[in-house]
Amino acid sequence: MAGNSFGEILKLSTFGESHGPAVGGILDGVPAGLTINADQIQWLLDQRKPGQSAVSSSRNESDKVEILSGIFQDKTLGTPIGFIIRNTDARPADYEHLQTAYRPSHADFAWDQKYGFRDFRGGGRASARETAARVAAGAIALQLLNHFGISVLSWVSKVGDVAMEPSATINSEAVFSNEIRCPHPASAASMRNLILKLKAEGNTIGGMVSTRVTGLNAGIGEPVFDKLHASLGHAMLSINAVKGFEYGSGFGSVKMTGTEHNDTFVNSGGSITTRTNHSGGIQGGISNGNEINFNVAFKPVATVLQPQETVNAAGEAAVLEGKGRHDPCVVPRAVPIVMAMTALTVADQLLRNRSARL
Repeated sequence: MAGNSFGEILKLSTFGESHGPAVGGILDGVPAGLTINADQIQWLLDQRKPGQSAVSSSRNESDKVEILSGIFQDKTLGTPIGFIIRNTDARPADYEHLQTAYRPSHADFAWDQKYGFRDFRGGGRASARETAARVAAGAIALQLLNHFGISVLSWVSKVGDVAMEPSATINSEAVFSNEIRCPHPASAASMRNLILKLKAEGNTIGGMVSTRVTGLNAGIGEPVFDKLHASLGHAMLSINAVKGFEYGSGFGSVKMTGTEHNDTFVNSGGSITTRTNHSGGIQGGISNGNEINFNVAFKPVATVLQPQETVNAAGEAAVLEGKGRHDPCVVPRAVPIVMAMTALTVADQLLRNRSARL
């Protein structure tokens, strides 16, 4: 199976299925000598793990990461970093009824068409359980970026039609102060009420995760096929349930004129910058030194606890009702996943750039 690796210089390969023994990965390309705080890796995993609140899946996984190689005495060796996260609360019996029936808006049918055989236990490798490995690797990438003075922060900015109050003060402490991962308490409370209402009805809801990258110097990104925003888009759209990616002014730019949208260059204290940031910190596929910002749209979780019409592998009509343990809204637990994939993307582009010029 192709498509299990991400990155060029900093490359992550992941393995494992939702209800198999474990998920894990190999992160190659981290320079030697980087000090790694294992607690920071575990902290980010804890923000993604299931069973942490009423608005997440009740699957009870500790998501304890075991580092197998590549780090010695808290420093990277420059060799591949191998790690594993064991599945301790798998319940494959919950999915016996899905051996032949296709769940609406899941990967079941498409997977059968491609491979002719699939792991029906929670979607197997198509499950978002795989993203635990991404978060572990991304936590290492975040520490690499921090070494260069670069920070990444994501937060929930919308759930259904409930948008975050734009006046919110956005910092890590505010984002992770509540189970919604929204830095504005009143907005978070409204989002939580909506999620719990739909959960009680056996339904689900989508939302949006916003991200900013600060401290990245101008000149990072490849200007043709591997534009920085294209790499970020690739990373975000590889996450389960993502339906859209926009950076800077995004889709709102279609309503603007050129004179409204252009970011005018100015000299600010001897440094070249721009008056506005409609470009989202990226121009020509290369960072321009401004804050990078983007939004990621997530669809409603496809498993609903209501009867749905479908067909089985023989094309016969069937009715399915969701079983098992599922999130009523994915975005609170998606925040660390978006942060992780952002960090892996930016760190890879940063390492690629180190040989761009003499």
